[in-house]
Amino acid sequence: MASHENDPVRERRARITRINDIANRIGYALFAIAMVCFLIAFFVGFKGPLVTAVPACLIAGSILLAPSIVIGYAVKAAERDDLENGR
Repeated sequence: MASHENDPVRERRARITRINDIANRIGYALFAIAMVCFLIAFFVGFKGPLVTAVPACLIAGSILLAPSIVIGYAVKAAERDDLENGR
């Protein structure tokens, strides 16, 4: 049985978690940018590139966040299962 430090499965999970955290941050940042663009567009009259930026940021953020949230739960469940079963 491999030790926890040299376990290739746990190393891979850690790598996936790091990538997943980056995707989460970018996805939520895109949602924040969409909100700011919407507020600015609301006050200046919904013209120009701000109107395009809002749905573009929402779509890109959703594309990143949807799988990222599912993967995050999957990694946490796998870690919890390993701890409960003594692996």
